[in-house]
Amino acid sequence: MGALSFFLIAGEPSGDRLGAALMAGLKALSPGVTFQGIGGPLMQAEGLESLFPMEELSVMGLVEVLPKYFHLKRRIREAAEAALAAAPAALITIDSPDFCLRVAALVKAARPEQKVIHYVAPSVWAWRPGRAAKMARVVDHVLALLPFEPPYMEAAGMSCDFVGHPVVSEPLATPADAAAFRTAHGIAMDAPLLAVLPGSRRGELARLLPPFGRTLRYLAEALPDLRVILPTPAHLAGLVTEAVRDWSGAPALLIAPDVATRTAAFAAADAALAASGTVSLELAAQGCPMVIAYDMAPLTLWLMRRMAKIDTVTLVNLVSETRAVPEYIGTDCTPANLAPALTSLLCDLVGEQPFAMRLTMERLGRGGEPPGLRAARSVLGFLGGKTEKMR
Repeated sequence: MGALSFFLIAGEPSGDRLGAALMAGLKALSPGVTFQGIGGPLMQAEGLESLFPMEELSVMGLVEVLPKYFHLKRRIREAAEAALAAAPAALITIDSPDFCLRVAALVKAARPEQKVIHYVAPSVWAWRPGRAAKMARVVDHVLALLPFEPPYMEAAGMSCDFVGHPVVSEPLATPADAAAFRTAHGIAMDAPLLAVLPGSRRGELARLLPPFGRTLRYLAEALPDLRVILPTPAHLAGLVTEAVRDWSGAPALLIAPDVATRTAAFAAADAALAASGTVSLELAAQGCPMVIAYDMAPLTLWLMRRMAKIDTVTLVNLVSETRAVPEYIGTDCTPANLAPALTSLLCDLVGEQPFAMRLTMERLGRGGEPPGLRAARSVLGFLGGKTEKMR
């Protein structure tokens, strides 16, 4: 077999990280491999010349998408035409299903024999199971981040390998790293330290910052030495700075922290109050006990509860098959619920959380091959006519 070529598409920074690790794995296993497509700085550093800036695709929400609808449609068509012209061994789409699967549909319509691989299985185990069958019309093989996802994809007609979650490849902060973080931010070694993570989108911040702030007032009454750290993206730093001006706990803002700072912060914290999402896995990786909270528009919440197939939204609970992490969603996201749960954690009443966090990391692939390399093996195995069961 000659040198392989791949056309990859990523539309978000998280996809850029996955794509870069996959590209590195493919280069290690298949020397001479070449790449075309759309990606961010990490994928470009691995040898991809992006067809257009990936940032154009990082649009979420109906209100944000509508003004750019025709521009995005043009980009979908351009990406499909470029993929067809490249005639790659496989078109690899990475997350961002609203864009990626539309490109895949155009490519498959023009060239039905084209192999299409999608990286990150849709969460059909949580809601809208019909998405898997719809995806199977244009996708042949799936790279899954979570160990329980392959049967759902296979039932819809696609092959699928669990390749591990990228969180297991992030460095673990040492006790010395945690101590140095506290020193750098003027936080006493014996002060109770809470990491507050209200999300990275304006809508999340608007709904979560007010109840989180009120929760801290309750906590500070019980724990006068409480300190707070709050990581935030650079583009939201002004908004967050203003919102937390009167918060208890003398919040220390971490503006666009690098991976080392973020992991050290989580290791230094005694507990975390976090929005629902992948951050629960980042906290678990550093052994930081947590309370998960989330709120949304009433209609969205009603629809989600009507359609949900699971009784928890926290990935640590799902992967560990426990309900060790308390979560408060929608109308339950109140200081009256959050403050007692956090007080317990800050007083070292962590219950089953340490066990659930360790089990989650083990099941996501900690200690095994890096996920990018496992994903590369899966891609090459699929093209060679076999898939590897990586459990």
